[in-house]
Amino acid sequence: MVIEALNERKVQVLRIDPVDIGTGVTVSALIDSKRASWSGWLRTPSRDVPLDEIAAAYYRRPTSLRSDATQDQARRFILTEARFGLGGLLRTLPNCRYVNHPSATERADYKVTQLQVATQVGMKIPSTLVTNDLPSARDFSLKHGRTIYKSFRGAPAVDGQASQIWTQRISPDDLDGTVSMTSHMFQEEIQKTSDARVTVVGRQVFASRITTSDRSLDWRSGDWGQLVHDTIEVPEAIRKSLFAYLDHFGLTFGCFDFTLESGEAKSSEVWTFVECNPNGQWGWLPNSEAIADAFADVLLEGWWP
Repeated sequence: MVIEALNERKVQVLRIDPVDIGTGVTVSALIDSKRASWSGWLRTPSRDVPLDEIAAAYYRRPTSLRSDATQDQARRFILTEARFGLGGLLRTLPNCRYVNHPSATERADYKVTQLQVATQVGMKIPSTLVTNDLPSARDFSLKHGRTIYKSFRGAPAVDGQASQIWTQRISPDDLDGTVSMTSHMFQEEIQKTSDARVTVVGRQVFASRITTSDRSLDWRSGDWGQLVHDTIEVPEAIRKSLFAYLDHFGLTFGCFDFTLESGEAKSSEVWTFVECNPNGQWGWLPNSEAIADAFADVLLEGWWP
């Protein structure tokens, strides 16, 4: 969708997936004491591009590097060299604006860090415990009564098929000695009326209220086609916090999730930060075309007429 928006503006676009190195991607770059940055080119089956002519990069979700080498040591060597060689060059383009830079995305991808930054920039967060200590987990659940468990990254794929662990309610009786095997995240349950997905691109904010027919705890667990989306206005205080959050991590784009609950005043709502995906999905949202145009705006900002 972003490529289509850029094509409409007559912008030249190079689409590259690092996994294609050796088959569809070739690179040559040179640096020495007389040069302030790398010079050279990238080549794909459709286009050759000088590195210094790449003015902006949208870092989406490149395929995981792989190799057909049969020897394990050779395969690991090939993958590591591709990651730090080609990958390093793609992170160091001399005249490039990144949306988002891969390093910024990685820094912002830890939920424990997200929660700390969210509260520091003024957003409300749920009481949260990260632990592998069984007594601590039980005490937390007893204190808050309605408690939820959330995974940090979700379940790994099985036989190439994606899998997921949805947010779920837990009680002290659900907890046993296996808690000690790894770190877990427990939170107080927010008595929400609905959820909000807020997509921020540059300084443009797109927000949707998300309502499920069964009032499920985790709206991602059901049929996305049955979700009800309504445009929602983001309070000015929340908007300022969103921009401060992105600025903290050096991000241009982020997909924020909030729970919404009734406030003390009539028609008021309390926004509680859940998480921010610095490389989140947005193409399924009703306003996705406007979001794609916003990406084109920030990618071309300052260099395209």
